[in-house]
Amino acid sequence: MSLIASISGIRGTIGGNAGKNLTPIDIVKFTAAYGYWLKSRQGSNLVIIGRDARPSGEMVHQLVTATLVGLGFEVIDLGLSTTPTVEMAVPEMKAAGGIILTASHNPVEWNALKLLNYRGEFVTKKDGTEILEIAEKQNYRFSEVSQLGKVTKAEDFIQVHFQKILDLKYIDSYAIGKAGLKIVVDGVNSSGGIFVPLLLEQLGVKEIIRLHCEPTGWFAHNPEPLKENLLDISQAVIAHKADLGIVVDPDVDRLVIIDENGKMIGEEYTLVTIADYILQYQKSPVVSNLSSSRALKDVAERNGCRYYASAVGEVNVIEIMKRHDALIGGEGNGGIILPELHYGRDALVGIALFLSHLVKSKKTCSRLRADYPDYYMSKQKLELTEETNVKAVFAAFSEQYKNEKINDVDGLKVDFADSWVHLRSSNTEPIMRIYTEAKTQEEADSLADSVKKQLEKII
Repeated sequence: MSLIASISGIRGTIGGNAGKNLTPIDIVKFTAAYGYWLKSRQGSNLVIIGRDARPSGEMVHQLVTATLVGLGFEVIDLGLSTTPTVEMAVPEMKAAGGIILTASHNPVEWNALKLLNYRGEFVTKKDGTEILEIAEKQNYRFSEVSQLGKVTKAEDFIQVHFQKILDLKYIDSYAIGKAGLKIVVDGVNSSGGIFVPLLLEQLGVKEIIRLHCEPTGWFAHNPEPLKENLLDISQAVIAHKADLGIVVDPDVDRLVIIDENGKMIGEEYTLVTIADYILQYQKSPVVSNLSSSRALKDVAERNGCRYYASAVGEVNVIEIMKRHDALIGGEGNGGIILPELHYGRDALVGIALFLSHLVKSKKTCSRLRADYPDYYMSKQKLELTEETNVKAVFAAFSEQYKNEKINDVDGLKVDFADSWVHLRSSNTEPIMRIYTEAKTQEEADSLADSVKKQLEKII
């Protein structure tokens, strides 16, 4: 059981002891700190909240709402929603900030408070540090009875999100509808089970096969959209003779595509294919993080554009995108960022962009994937204890590869001629992530296995 309070937000397991898990006491404490931080900035008195379908969501929602009301805020409640929808609602409604109640890809026992600034973007490192300091000192003051806030429901805001997607110049809903696509959707029993089929209907898709689309929050499989967790949809695509399958994570900011043969085209290639599509409209720099595939760099250069890499994390990608005026970017975990819509990972706009690209290419998913360079990734995890000295581990590992190209901007990345390995401590779980990429899956897996064994020996 864990509680991780970081600049990325407050994430933990439900139940257990206060201060060590995400208990009601911790939820109120960190919500109060965030709300008091917003008040210190003397902006709007509105705060947007929304949640995924986790069983703990309603309990967390009530605590967060009551705390914000106690601070005197008017809470705009989107109800069951998506992370990108909340991000869009904050600037649209001119709110002071927003809180998304979701632990993203974490298992069902987890939940989290993701904190947004007035732009609808995740708070910066500096802002996050200030919020944590307020929480630590419990330096906040609640409103008197005459100044208590109130709650207003706005559960239909998703339609604003949909319309803004449909209005994008890149989206061709007429062509999508005319193509007569049959699509299987895996909503992992969360918000995507409602909103992905609704978006597909508005894009003109007539045949939608729903898989795990009941928003009970009890995930039918591990919610992280990795190949080993997607056997059900792979089989369903084949059984229904569908054109493709669509998979999202519980808060709908990551997108994975399954081709007509039931094969995952790779979450890395969600961004690769969509970036190529955008660059056909307008040339632009492209940005992803250090753990993303080299394929994106190849595609950018093929279109005569520059590629830039950031530290891992949405806020870091966005910082580099703004610096270089990039029109498209994201993370290799299936996260698409289209600034024209908003600065945040958004699986819903990713779906509309991918389908537009697919039908205009007049190709199958597998044939479209074949247009791009072949790289294969392996993603593993190494459990950490409180005693693990990660810096010492990195130092010992880098010493073994001191003659290779090493990047320590974010964790430790070692570039070889035809492959790379990236090691970093997770901001959301007590683990070290091990990412590798090579020209074949066997080489990527072998490199990851070898590195994991080296790290275990060092530790």
